[in-house]
Amino acid sequence: MSNRNRRVFGGDIRASDQFRIIYLSKWNRYKFFLLLSSDILALSNAWHCARFFNHFYSPVPTALVWWSWFGLPSFFWIFSLIIIISFASKGLYSGSTNHTQNYIQTAKLISLIYLLALLLIYFYDPKLAPPRSLFFTSWLASLVSVMGYRILLGLILDYRGIWRTPKVLVFVIGSPISLNDLLKKRSHYRIVGTASAEIAITGETIEKIIQSKAQEVLLENLPNTELASALYWSLRRLGITLRLLPSSREMLYRRGIPEIFAGIPTLRVDHYFLTGWDYRLKRWLDFISTFFLLLILAPLFVVVALMIKLSSRGPVFFSQERVGLNGQVFKMWKFRTMVNNAQYMQPKLEEGNQNSDGVMFKLKNDPRIIPIGYFLRKFSIDELPQLFNVLSGQMSLVGPRPLPVRDVERFAKWHHIRHQVLPGITGLWQISGRSDLSGDFNDVAKLDLYYIDNWSLNLDLTILIETVRVVIFPHGAY
Repeated sequence: MSNRNRRVFGGDIRASDQFRIIYLSKWNRYKFFLLLSSDILALSNAWHCARFFNHFYSPVPTALVWWSWFGLPSFFWIFSLIIIISFASKGLYSGSTNHTQNYIQTAKLISLIYLLALLLIYFYDPKLAPPRSLFFTSWLASLVSVMGYRILLGLILDYRGIWRTPKVLVFVIGSPISLNDLLKKRSHYRIVGTASAEIAITGETIEKIIQSKAQEVLLENLPNTELASALYWSLRRLGITLRLLPSSREMLYRRGIPEIFAGIPTLRVDHYFLTGWDYRLKRWLDFISTFFLLLILAPLFVVVALMIKLSSRGPVFFSQERVGLNGQVFKMWKFRTMVNNAQYMQPKLEEGNQNSDGVMFKLKNDPRIIPIGYFLRKFSIDELPQLFNVLSGQMSLVGPRPLPVRDVERFAKWHHIRHQVLPGITGLWQISGRSDLSGDFNDVAKLDLYYIDNWSLNLDLTILIETVRVVIFPHGAY
């Protein structure tokens, strides 16, 4: 297995060692630089236009002009940088240039950035707010210019007399027999490799895709949903576009963009130019947030420790072996909420397990819980020591909950997809009913699968905010 392949399987499937520009094909690099140049030129023209019309109304406050470059004030360059970064993070510098969805996305992002900037400037200092004539003129001019330049560039790129699109190297997963003849009739596409759906996510198949230098993977059908999740993240890390045939509509439908490919309706699941930055930012935020949380919560730790000592004999903290990333076992820390020998008493209580499938052990009125333990569990205070697990890199603030070895031994094969991402202190299960969910572990595993397939920084933030609400108004915790 190559080093590149090891990176695909060696850690969290969302992680990436390098930014996407490394993996762009020569043709896509041309399109990237053309689109980037187009956006910079469009924004520059929009601001020149806005400044011209603004001279008839009110001048720009000098306090907002920290420097000028090429005749444009400093806040233009700041605006442009933020807009370009947001475009890159949303994949607007990769894939096709003539999708209606891209134009709508550019308009939404530009409008959102202008609105947020207006709010920030107002709350910082209302007297420094830019003239309304400049603000609205530059906003409208930016919308028209950026979309207009992108449409014009798309027309030029699609004009075959000037730009000829190179061959697209396609790797087919599924049954290639029906697709071979269809793709051969179109000189634009060439099949460079095939594999069966059953071995789609094996190291050998990923290695074949890398060696074939495929630019896109055409997926006919995968037998299991969890395989689609792993394949999507593996291809995303490699910078390879995934196309789903209609038979695969169950998987990753939220990420797909409808597109006709060689006369076939497909869903294109594209990679982003800045793939990897979001996961790196997640890990930085994990460490920074955890460090400050531990400083703020230090007095609470002391109080809880004294309450546990007064409530029951034994240590303040309880550690248990849990299964984390890639199936690795680690010790997860909690405030002790049970009697000191609680783990040895569990076999006698298994008959009362309220989970119907027996995967997880849940007992509403567990006799092992010490008096203060009910309070700590109700408000999830017992989970706070896991912040040390986050600092050590074993966990994240948000992710699938790491389960004991006893539970994992009862997993079905597809349940192990949750071990391909870093476990977390909180997750979708915690904000979706917690212990009040049905006794079937499949329901928990489906939530984990949804989280993995639809992960984003925004989803993590939503879960963290919702967790605060659940902790303040506890329901379903025991």
